Amino acid sequence: MLQIHVIREDKQKVIETLKKKNFDAESIVERILDVDVKRRSTQKQLDDTLAESKSKAREIGELFKSGQQDKANQLREETAKYKVLTKELQDKLTQLESEQESLLVLLPNLPHESVPPGKTPEDNEVVGQEGDIPELEGEVSAHWDLCSKYDIIDFELGTKIAGAGFPVYKGKGAKLQRALISFFLDEAIKEGYTEYQVPLMVNEASAYATGQLPDKDGQMYHMTIDNLYMIPTAEVPVTNLFRDTILQESQLPIKSTAYSACFRREAGSYGKDVRGLNRLHQFDKVEIVQVTKADKSYETLEEMRSYVTGLLRKLELPFRVLRLCGGDVSFASALTYDMEVFSAAQKRWLEVSSVSNFETFQSNRMKLRYKDKEGKTVLAHTLNGSALALPRILAALLENNQHEGGIRIPEVLIPYTGFDNIS
Repeated sequence: MLQIHVIREDKQKVIETLKKKNFDAESIVERILDVDVKRRSTQKQLDDTLAESKSKAREIGELFKSGQQDKANQLREETAKYKVLTKELQDKLTQLESEQESLLVLLPNLPHESVPPGKTPEDNEVVGQEGDIPELEGEVSAHWDLCSKYDIIDFELGTKIAGAGFPVYKGKGAKLQRALISFFLDEAIKEGYTEYQVPLMVNEASAYATGQLPDKDGQMYHMTIDNLYMIPTAEVPVTNLFRDTILQESQLPIKSTAYSACFRREAGSYGKDVRGLNRLHQFDKVEIVQVTKADKSYETLEEMRSYVTGLLRKLELPFRVLRLCGGDVSFASALTYDMEVFSAAQKRWLEVSSVSNFETFQSNRMKLRYKDKEGKTVLAHTLNGSALALPRILAALLENNQHEGGIRIPEVLIPYTGFDNIS
């Protein structure tokens, strides 16, 4: 959620900047500022009323002390109106604050100045590419055919149990999945991240705090009876560990990681792009989250990007890095890098990670603050990234490493799998 002072100080800049996200903010901004004028006026009336009431209370006390009971009692009766007025103003202020927040949450985060213009993923900017595109010999199979051939993932069995998008991992497929999770967690811990095991469901306040609600309400699985949401990513519970918290500057940065299953409805997804592991309703992911100071967050974003590309390098996967354009960057993000790996059989790039800086957008919602060296309380900056999402990583590993005798396991994973080939 944008801070109100940012809008108040330069509304036109906010409106123009959000155009890069292809968002017309003019009407909402005007309504926000209109409510803000009323809110501040009501706050001043309330403060003045409370001050006047306090002054009269002191006057009454002095009258009682000086033996002027009659005059004191008369003044006390006159001041009864302050209680009524205070209650009316407090109720009005609460209503205006609620109205203002309900409008503020409709505005996306401001994109960083480096975000390229554009409307679709085709407008994203390629900022780096590394690794050789595999040139496979002989008959090349897509990962869904390899999964069937070597009996490592059963998509039809998952469909029988739950529906499309819920695969069942078997034998060496399950072991490889577990190996990737352990590898990603171990690497994150080496990098100084603290591991957490978090709930797979969150309450409405948590989903609101990280920006999933109300923006992505339709993409989340909602347990209506208990009003709980299945998490779309561990970002939600991990970042909420610090909700309503005031940290000390010396505690920053805070680096957290967690493995979790993730749940997304992915409504409206059809065609070849969703076949096999390309797009699932339930999938595994290791997430990294950082809480840091404003003047360090973009340096931190580059560090996180470098860390994720290091994982891809260790997995021997060709990858490229994209800076997302205004039309593709998420509602809550100020700047996002996507990492994609090349799928040798599908002959296309597959997104496997997004690393984003949210600046104060999430921390403002969740009241995540820290005291600086001068003792001033300021909003922290939050960042997160996939390190990594497993489905498309697994798809690329299977396709790129296929050979006549099976599927080769990257060297870095062999200590975790206990085997070097799937056959």
